Amino acid sequence: MATIDLLISDCDGVIVDSEIISHRVLFEALSLYVPAERLSEALEGTFGLTVPSIIDLIEKRFDLTMPQTFDADLRRQSEKAVADEVQAIPGVRDALQTIDLPLAVASNSRLHNVESSLRRAGLTERVAGNIFCAEMVASPKPAPDVYLLAAERMGVAPGHCLVIEDSPTGVLAARTAGMRVIGFTGASHIPAGHDQALRELGVSAVISDMRDLPAMVARFLKS
Repeated sequence: MATIDLLISDCDGVIVDSEIISHRVLFEALSLYVPAERLSEALEGTFGLTVPSIIDLIEKRFDLTMPQTFDADLRRQSEKAVADEVQAIPGVRDALQTIDLPLAVASNSRLHNVESSLRRAGLTERVAGNIFCAEMVASPKPAPDVYLLAAERMGVAPGHCLVIEDSPTGVLAARTAGMRVIGFTGASHIPAGHDQALRELGVSAVISDMRDLPAMVARFLKS
């Protein structure tokens, strides 16, 4: 096994418990156009995707054309709700401060949202500006681009990177990039059986409590 020289973390659902807030705002906005029961079914498994990707999916599935301002309006509402309400994942700050590896964040969210989330989690100094977002690459997760960019900029080969991810989208991105992945299932939006879904996608381990992360990373460092 290659040594681990860089830890890369997703942000939403791993550092901050934001997915449940974003999903609520998205659901409320889309329910003006799609019946709630059918919308719930259509949105299953979409967390981790970018908002434009989800809107495109809903438009195609229900033969809709959203108003031109829908995406921008939704983005503003979601960003405000997350900024006002989001909390750090319990134990994440202590866990990431304890681990003696360089740390980068790779996210499908926009840069200023990630920066805001890191401030809320008390991790701005720990990450030290090593933030890589979908807006910096040609294709967002599940494409590997953002993870490959993080590795390149940090000067570490992909095979020497260890990723923490909560979503199938993110796991696919990291695994396609050639990185090992720890799945995290401790955020509020995680459905039952999600740990098995992540294992089937190739994660090397799964944790549900951030207090377990340092010990789990230590196992990779020793292997």
